[in-house]
Amino acid sequence: MLISRRHFNQLLLGVLSASLFTPAFADLIEGRDWRRIEPSQPTDTAGKIEVLEFFAYACPHCSDLNRLLTPWTKQLPNDVAFRRIPVTFGRSAWSGLAKLFFTLESSGDLDRFDQAVFDALHKQRLKLFTTDAITEWVDKQGLNVDAFTAAFESFDIQTKLSRSEQLVSRYQIDAVPTLIVAGRYIVLGNDAKTQADLLTIADGLIAKVRQEGISSL
Repeated sequence: MLISRRHFNQLLLGVLSASLFTPAFADLIEGRDWRRIEPSQPTDTAGKIEVLEFFAYACPHCSDLNRLLTPWTKQLPNDVAFRRIPVTFGRSAWSGLAKLFFTLESSGDLDRFDQAVFDALHKQRLKLFTTDAITEWVDKQGLNVDAFTAAFESFDIQTKLSRSEQLVSRYQIDAVPTLIVAGRYIVLGNDAKTQADLLTIADGLIAKVRQEGISSL
């Protein structure tokens, strides 16, 4: 059977259209891969699908996921906003690490030192659980210790820490890493075999929210 170029192009367009509009979440199962958040929570990024990662530097699984998150977030569409929320679970040692995250973020140094914090804890086995230990580590990284300390102890960082604790409470986070999509869905990944599977589920939930309509956020 001969197919004209025009007919071929029409068939190709049909296949591409079908693939574009086939929901990526079709094979995901509620209760296994994801859970609905009741009631859904408001997000802080108007007009976009907000994805939250609740994590802790002291969590080795968060360290593993973090290596995958960097390339994943760079490929997210323009209608998706990604935010990370450090979790302390009420532990003073983890509180300092959360403040370290916010301080590096506020100074613009997070991209350079984010994975380095994970590696210091889980590869080098450094105990960055006190302010002195964190300050010593920061000094060895070549950062301005005085500027870092001023920010680390500032009201602004404490406020960000308090807000993150409120989000942890609002979403009833009891484990890390945890991914939340649009304040509506939580990634479960009960049958996930790798950390990458969690991101695949998140992609599916993003597609689900997009189909439901961002305007309803």
